[in-house]
Amino acid sequence: GIPLHSDGNNMWLTCQMGLKVPSGEKAHIRVGPETRHWEEGKCLLYDTTYEHETFNASEDEERIVLHVDFFNTLAMTPMEIEIVEYVYEMREKFLKAENRYTKRA
Repeated sequence: GIPLHSDGNNMWLTCQMGLKVPSGEKAHIRVGPETRHWEEGKCLLYDTTYEHETFNASEDEERIVLHVDFFNTLAMTPMEIEIVEYVYEMREKFLKAENRYTKRA
């Protein structure tokens, strides 16, 4: 799983769709006080401003999800969008340095 953390901003929402999920609700995500389990073919949408963590109790099944971040650009100026893009690029570099990076299409 991924340890408890917060992205500390409200620049994006995250959507994860279960592609391969361990049977028996062994894999979950906790966001704030709520815990949810992935289901294959179904999406979970959450705000990374809140503390969140993932866990997989299965010893022999992986959890594979499609991860998509949606930027909150509705009321942003072009300069703010450029800054968000920069922050996201730095986030990707951090994840890569922490060995938590998976190349996104």
